[in-house]
Amino acid sequence: QVQVEESGGGLVQAGGSLRLTCVANGRSIVQYTMGWFRQAPEKEREFVAGINWSGTTPSYADSVRGRFTISMDDGGNTVHLQMNSLKPEDTAMYYCNADNSRSFRDFVRSPPSTLTNWGQGTQVTVSS
Repeated sequence: QVQVEESGGGLVQAGGSLRLTCVANGRSIVQYTMGWFRQAPEKEREFVAGINWSGTTPSYADSVRGRFTISMDDGGNTVHLQMNSLKPEDTAMYYCNADNSRSFRDFVRSPPSTLTNWGQGTQVTVSS
């Protein structure tokens, strides 16, 4: 069972950047789809970005496309989310997920409530 741990959150002014990191412990994530999700106060958890090792083009939510970039390290157990041009509406708890139970296409479309294997999250706060 893969366990994931997020880091890199913080407080940043609007227009600034942050880089989130998700480290998977326990085994290589080469066979996994990795994704970032976020949950703002009083809102449901939502998909942000997803990636896998098969060469599939990464997927992004419309709200972050062009500003955020998801990537994997060559080492096989670390995923990053580079967040640029941050906006106050990006403020949320950001969670990493590792999944090998469904296709990449199904993963990015699945309701977050159907996924397991979550980390504890890292808080991102963007001030205006």
